[in-house]
Amino acid sequence: MADRRDFRGYGDAPPPVRWPDDAHVAVSIVVNVEEGAELSIADGDERNESVYEAREEVVGAPDPCLESHYGYGPRAGYRRIVDALARHQVPATFSCCGRAAARAPWLVADAVAQGHEASCHGWRWERHAGMSEDHERAVIARTHDAVAKAAGTAPVGWHTRSASTPNTRRLLVEHGGFLYDSDAYDDDVPYLVGVGSRRHLVLPYAFDTNDMRFQPGGGFVQGEDFLRYCLAAFDRLRREGAQAPRMMSIGLHLRIIGRPARIDALERLLAAIRARGGAWFATRAQIARHWLAVTGERR
Repeated sequence: MADRRDFRGYGDAPPPVRWPDDAHVAVSIVVNVEEGAELSIADGDERNESVYEAREEVVGAPDPCLESHYGYGPRAGYRRIVDALARHQVPATFSCCGRAAARAPWLVADAVAQGHEASCHGWRWERHAGMSEDHERAVIARTHDAVAKAAGTAPVGWHTRSASTPNTRRLLVEHGGFLYDSDAYDDDVPYLVGVGSRRHLVLPYAFDTNDMRFQPGGGFVQGEDFLRYCLAAFDRLRREGAQAPRMMSIGLHLRIIGRPARIDALERLLAAIRARGGAWFATRAQIARHWLAVTGERR
């Protein structure tokens, strides 16, 4: 019986894909829009979110303090991030929770108006592990509808917070509105998987080149830590990209990298990658469409 897990990938025979302008690395900036979708008893959720830099979970009662921490993202962090992207002419993918998009549609609409992609990140900011199939199907449809309404255009990408279910990918294909998902962390290059009779594209994501590591225990303290680590990853991928296609994901959050002590690290990172050369900054939808076109796959 074939193993359900693929540990080989492309092995020694990667597809002969070249990025536009013969770039060595496709660089994907992902801005996660989760604020307003974090779990909150005040919003009728079963509990409050427990993940934040200041860890003091309130159990069984509303937590205005935590809501205020998350509120920093759309109120202050968003403008700093989107302005930095504009200054460096970098398109990004704004990975939006459906409830966040419904509560701040202006943010999603503004990002799309500036040339960025809006994609789906679940309805609430929660893991899907353990969800029933019917419930997950409804969550996918609701999220797609909410992001489409806020963005003014239908999203084509999906990323579950951390843990999907064995059904997620099949339900995305069944929905029919998705070109790719990012529910994988196992490679530095896109790849196709069989889902029933269909071929479905996966764009792997990354948790190491990600500002989430500013959270306690994550390893980043100063903005310089984020900058140096991400540049080291880019430099290695650029060298490898001379021989085979490489993709780099840099994950951002409005409430994290948007803080005053960190935003300059993002600006310096974008400038340094530009100066080094060999990068194609692209949205995940652009990367997906290029990959499918060059490999001759049809969706």
